[in-house]
Amino acid sequence: MMADILFIGDDFTGASDCLATYARFGWRTSLMVDPSSETMETSTYDAPGIPTDLRSLGPDAARQAIERLWPVINELDPEVIHYKVCSTFDSSPETGSIGANVSDIATRFVPDVVAVIGGQPSLRRYCAFGNLFAVAQDGKVHRIDRHPVMSQHPVTPMTEGNLITHLSAQGLDGLQEVFLPELSDTVALTAKLRNGPVFCDAASSEDLAHIGRALKVVGGRQLLVGSSSVAEILGGASPRKSVLSEPPRPASDGVFVFAGSRSSSTSAQIEATTGYRIVELGPDALRSGSGLSETAGLLAAGHAVLAHLVPSADYGVSPSALADLSVDFVSTLLDRIDIGYLGLAGGDTSSRICGNLGFSALDFWRQIGSGVCVCTSRHAFARRRNMRVMLKGGQMGEINIFDRFMALRIPDGKN
Repeated sequence: MMADILFIGDDFTGASDCLATYARFGWRTSLMVDPSSETMETSTYDAPGIPTDLRSLGPDAARQAIERLWPVINELDPEVIHYKVCSTFDSSPETGSIGANVSDIATRFVPDVVAVIGGQPSLRRYCAFGNLFAVAQDGKVHRIDRHPVMSQHPVTPMTEGNLITHLSAQGLDGLQEVFLPELSDTVALTAKLRNGPVFCDAASSEDLAHIGRALKVVGGRQLLVGSSSVAEILGGASPRKSVLSEPPRPASDGVFVFAGSRSSSTSAQIEATTGYRIVELGPDALRSGSGLSETAGLLAAGHAVLAHLVPSADYGVSPSALADLSVDFVSTLLDRIDIGYLGLAGGDTSSRICGNLGFSALDFWRQIGSGVCVCTSRHAFARRRNMRVMLKGGQMGEINIFDRFMALRIPDGKN
């Protein structure tokens, strides 16, 4: 059981985007939701991935989670580990600490190269001179600490635009900067990579290609940190020709979307939907069971349903406890009603929910938007096998992303 490249997603939505990126380059890939499952034959994959909820955990809980995963990672014995983080790098020393998690992984993995890639141009995330910029819903590009959404994130607001400073505050010190003008000098870049850890700017596909060439020259065991731009670097350097077969259809044609994200981007996408019955899950509806009963009734009547948390509501619990309430809601609903098409919006809640539904793996099916893909589930029980699962980060996807997902449904009785 070995893998040349292993990616570890710090949440499920990000891991699914990474999955889609490797698949786009023809790589055989899968998300190992339960890496210990007997159904996982990792030798058949070019780049297996392990999705986690590290992004929502404090340092102690994250350390314990990595400890639990390490026997599997050690057995895979990858040459390259890609620690996949959100393209906006939102994190803090207290929650989802990229610095602490990378330091822990590096201590266990003992890489020859540690490199942080700061941008993902394909998602309009640009890093220049260590500073991260991202496009907002208004189409304008903002420095991340002035971004109208990310600067106001309810759990990990970005208050620092310089990623080197941001990561240093989380314990990832001593990063050597490789700024945009230096990326094309392969000799100098390889020298820094050999003496790392290194932080690389990225503002274009050419920048990623420069980084990829240098990484190939250096070789050795590599720990690469960044968004799906790392998958673009690795996949683009070695495209392959695997053919995806069409999976069996789901057992049900029921469509349900749960939006745990309370970002303004997701709120706008909810407002733009045209084919769903909307269930607003305020504090009372979420706790009392009335929201669950309403949702189950609508699904039983054949409607597509989108249930969402209320951005302005005070649920009176911690973000972690709210995620647990969301898990209970979705798990109970799926025990009552068969769903063939499950959409999850919001990185933290998606991770908790997927991790508790008993999937052994998620395989790439289709890309339906910017940073949003749909997976096919593997499960021991037939009613949850071959489900189409959309994982959408709070900031990701076009305005009509939920309607795009519903349009994938194949009604019962149709081929």
